[in-house]
Amino acid sequence: MSSAQDPFYIVKEEIQDSINKLQSTFHQWENSASDPGEQVHLKKELLAGCESIEWQVDELDKAIGVASRDPSWYGIDDIELEKRRRWTSTARTQVSSMKKAVLSGGANGVGTMSASGMRRELMRLPNSHQAKSNQYAAAQDNDDFIQSESDRQLLLVKQQDEELDELSASVQRIGGVGLTIHDELVAQEKIIDELGTEMDSTSNRLDFVQKKVAMVMKKASAKGQIMMILFLIALFIVLFVLVFLT
Repeated sequence: MSSAQDPFYIVKEEIQDSINKLQSTFHQWENSASDPGEQVHLKKELLAGCESIEWQVDELDKAIGVASRDPSWYGIDDIELEKRRRWTSTARTQVSSMKKAVLSGGANGVGTMSASGMRRELMRLPNSHQAKSNQYAAAQDNDDFIQSESDRQLLLVKQQDEELDELSASVQRIGGVGLTIHDELVAQEKIIDELGTEMDSTSNRLDFVQKKVAMVMKKASAKGQIMMILFLIALFIVLFVLVFLT
């Protein structure tokens, strides 16, 4: 991710522009001692601007704190984090110095003296244009690494998507096989039930025939029993053929 696309640098540039405008307003306030009405108006504008920028810097500090928990995830390193912390500290000092100068000038009526102190304070801070140049130079150094890391993350995501597609296709195939096995088991269960019913019916018929044969055997003579046995054997063969071969 280039510095132009990094949310930090986008917000940072907006805050720096606000600070530059605030400094311009501060210089107007510094030179408005001859017009009390204009000075009061500029003072209110300065204090409101300071409050707004301080809030924005605080939010940016929170974002840096979140990124510091896992810098590699955001494609930055400890050096870049330290640069960002130094910038927010510098911006906070600039705004705080202007705010103190305005409040001190309003309370004591010596705005010129406070403004001079403010000017000395700002002289120790990095120039805004120089800060921007350093910002872009530092960001450019990390562009290649960040771009490489971004490409690697995109490749990993693409590979994961392909693996998920293959896994989904495998699950669908396994589901289809499972349904086929279920249908086959249901069909086999139906055949087994029908076979069991036929076996029960055949068993009942054989029991009935055996009982009849036993009754006849008791009443028949030895010759008759032999004839009866032969008849039963023939009958059994016929029944066997009818039941199992047809």
